[in-house]
Amino acid sequence: MNKTRLFKRSLLAVTVTLATQQAMAAGFQLNAQSATGLGRAFAGDAVIADNASVMARNPAAMALFDKMELSLGFESITTLIDVKDATYTSGAYNRSTGTVLGATSSNADYDDVGGTSIAPNIHLVVPVNDKFAWGVNAYTNFGTKTEFSDSYKATEYGGLTDVKSFNFGLAGSYRVNEQLSFGAGLDLIYGQGTMKRNVPGSTTTSLLNVDKADGWAVGFNLGTVYELDEDNRFGFGYHYSPEFTAKDDYGQEITLPLPDIAEFSGFHKIKDTSFAVHYSVQWIGWSAFDKIDFENLNASQSALAASSKSYAKQYEWQDGWHYSIGGTYYLNSAWTLRAGYMYDTSAQDSRTSISVPDSDRQWFSAGFTYHIDQQSDIDFGFTYLLGKDTYVKEELVLPSTSSPTNYAYTSVSGTTHADAILVGLQYSRSF
Repeated sequence: MNKTRLFKRSLLAVTVTLATQQAMAAGFQLNAQSATGLGRAFAGDAVIADNASVMARNPAAMALFDKMELSLGFESITTLIDVKDATYTSGAYNRSTGTVLGATSSNADYDDVGGTSIAPNIHLVVPVNDKFAWGVNAYTNFGTKTEFSDSYKATEYGGLTDVKSFNFGLAGSYRVNEQLSFGAGLDLIYGQGTMKRNVPGSTTTSLLNVDKADGWAVGFNLGTVYELDEDNRFGFGYHYSPEFTAKDDYGQEITLPLPDIAEFSGFHKIKDTSFAVHYSVQWIGWSAFDKIDFENLNASQSALAASSKSYAKQYEWQDGWHYSIGGTYYLNSAWTLRAGYMYDTSAQDSRTSISVPDSDRQWFSAGFTYHIDQQSDIDFGFTYLLGKDTYVKEELVLPSTSSPTNYAYTSVSGTTHADAILVGLQYSRSF
């Protein structure tokens, strides 16, 4: 253990949140493209194409529309995060011997770390002829928020983390023949994040203060659809995510890679019934999240920045996977019912954090569509996301002004548990 390594670890929570900005799926991935998809745990979402929101998962699916389609809505995300069986330890770290002296421990449990946020979305698909279509959309790809009170015992590990991202897309599709279609698009990504931590034992002195850091990045997406017939089809979509740099008003910069995403989906309407089954397998390339760079750290904003203005932290996550299956029941001309289940694997491996809890998660979803008339629909989706208990341990060493040998040492260990409730509402219309 040395000062530099522990310093980098203390900044990890900042960069993770600015990097990923997704809190509901593992690794902070936030699925907020549509209420329709939410109601089936996003099973089959890269190919079902029941409204314009499908372009967010697979641009080739725009070829399935023969009329202009508009879809707009929002998703509310309520996180239920607890830190339990937690212990906070403080003492002095002797650099010469590598030992902790005079350590004392206290309880560091915390209930209700999460909060509620709203993620809007809008999608427009415009067929040009029987071959070409184009579309534009805006939605949230990533987002997370955790907030501990200033009086929390382990304030240097908790604090405030509040991050959002918005994706603005432009895409086109081309139908090769009756079975095969291709699509491609550009993604303009805007991200904004706030991260605040206080020094141990203080409610006013900042250990780290990154306030509304923001920035832009450009990615792209590709996709294809293969139709066996009207009731059976497959889709594949790929999203390239760029390296992202965020800067706050003080010039502090955090640069990190975002994960690429690939998804395979299938849709099958069972012959002579009113029921369809659909499924998806999604890969999220979190292993690209290997290094976090810090530049222009401002000593006036960070008690840890005085010794250096630039850091690079090696941090290896593992690739994530989503496995989802769902069913749709076309009840009558007015109502369509749906449900789904997803298993979502964690992006974090051996290193975890109380401020960015992550684990394997299960999605239990249900929803419906009310067909107002032949052109207009209202969609509702609901998901309860159930996480697992995750053991966490973090350590921090701070330089001491009173002793060149003994530094201030703190650690926190315990178990985090993160559940969530997601509710979506959406209006769709064809023209």
